[in-house]
Amino acid sequence: MKFDSRLVLIKAVHTAVWAFMVACILAIYYFAATEQLLLALVMIVIVDIEVIVLVANRMTCPLTPIAARYTHDRRPNFDIYLPQWIARYNKEIFGPLYVGGVLYSLWMWLRP
Repeated sequence: MKFDSRLVLIKAVHTAVWAFMVACILAIYYFAATEQLLLALVMIVIVDIEVIVLVANRMTCPLTPIAARYTHDRRPNFDIYLPQWIARYNKEIFGPLYVGGVLYSLWMWLRP
C-alpha cells in the first residue's frame, strides 16, 4: 500500500466510525421518542464505549496518531473527511447532543 493510500484508508475508516457514532447519537432521540427504550439504551451503551475509548486515549481518537504518521498536515480534519469546523468542534457539538439524548431517554423512561 502506498504512503498516501494509507492515509486515505485511515481517513475513510475514521469517517465511517464517526458517522456511525453520530447515527447512534441521533438514534437515541428516535428510539426514546418512539418508546423503544431498550434500543435507546443499546445506542447509549455503544456511544459510552466510544467515550471510554476517547478518555483512555486522552480525548483523542486512536486513529489520529496513526494518521499523523502519514502526513505533516495538522489541520483539525487532517485525519477525517469532515469540514474543518465540524472536526474542530466535534466534541462540543455532539457531546451535548449525546447528553441531551441520554436525559431525554431517562425522562421518557421515568415519566408516568
